[in-house]
Amino acid sequence: MPIYDYRCDDCGKIYDVFHKVREVVDDVVCPDCGSTNHTRLISAPNVSVGMASSADVTTGCSAGDVCCGGACRLN
Repeated sequence: MPIYDYRCDDCGKIYDVFHKVREVVDDVVCPDCGSTNHTRLISAPNVSVGMASSADVTTGCSAGDVCCGGACRLN
């Protein structure tokens, strides 16, 4: 079920809305003031890469921001 962030155009409150199969804009109501005037905000999804803890990561890379031979576990 997608989660969208909205900002109320009347009072400025930011709130989340859980939408079912399709988005119905008429159903979005500000929980503070009851307004239906809103702007949908762009949200970045949470992405998890691997399950390595900080103890598992090799810190011997001296290449700066460049991945060096798999030590970052991204390749």
